[in-house]
Amino acid sequence: MSVRPPKIDPELHQERKPDWIKVRLPSNPVFFSTKALVADLKLHTVCESAQCPNRWECWSGGTATFMIAGDRCTRACGFCAVTTAKPFALEADEPERVAEATRRMALKHVVITAVARDDLADGGADHFRRTILAVKAAVPGIVVEILTPDFHAREEAISIVLQADPHIFNHNLETVERLTPLVRSRAKYRTSLEMLATVKRLRPDVVTKSGLMLGLGETEEELFTAMDDLRASGVQNLTLGQYLRPTPQHLPVVAYIAPGEFERYGEVAREKGFEYVASGPLVRSSYHAADYSAAK
Repeated sequence: MSVRPPKIDPELHQERKPDWIKVRLPSNPVFFSTKALVADLKLHTVCESAQCPNRWECWSGGTATFMIAGDRCTRACGFCAVTTAKPFALEADEPERVAEATRRMALKHVVITAVARDDLADGGADHFRRTILAVKAAVPGIVVEILTPDFHAREEAISIVLQADPHIFNHNLETVERLTPLVRSRAKYRTSLEMLATVKRLRPDVVTKSGLMLGLGETEEELFTAMDDLRASGVQNLTLGQYLRPTPQHLPVVAYIAPGEFERYGEVAREKGFEYVASGPLVRSSYHAADYSAAK
């Protein structure tokens, strides 16, 4: 059962979180070596830019989700901590730097995401393509998972990315249809579904994936409808996690969903036909992403 929203402490400017929302602080040298490597290669990670609650755990385990095309997004989503501003020009050598980081970290499964680049004619699709190819050349046999913007569901942009043969193509629906205008800047619920369906139509062999944040005010019925819509679009993998407000300027948490409810929602998703489901308060799109590869 969802609990009532917590009160906000006016001095701390943050919500009081329930006991099950716990973040483990860095406890081993691998965290700091990962941080140093990212800094050395002048890379961005969604771990830092989006204030992911799992960055301590993931970096301590020697993994990170690389964020390409800069750290300035052309959209201002109500849930996201990434900076909204006019982006800088793409860095031509960024694909090679991501590839080098992947090689140094000895990754077997890499996740690559990006800010929305509505300022570019292709939305950054070719930059994705170049980065995927560079990573594959540097680490033969690696599993490449991408988490992309919606590209406004333009088939030509999606096709460019697919030319590089990513193994897993992720695009997050983020929330239910009713809340999309409030939660997602410039994005449309049906556009995201169309984009995912287009990936599956063009490349049935590529695994498609999506994610939803809970606690923004969605009803259970709306959540199950979103699951059905994703399945109808051919989506195979699903992540469900708790929305956490990054700053007082972002959307408030309407409800904290208890771990038992996440387990139940995960079971419902599996019954609906999703091949792989990760469901829990601290689950994020790329959290333990390699688990799916191991499970296949």
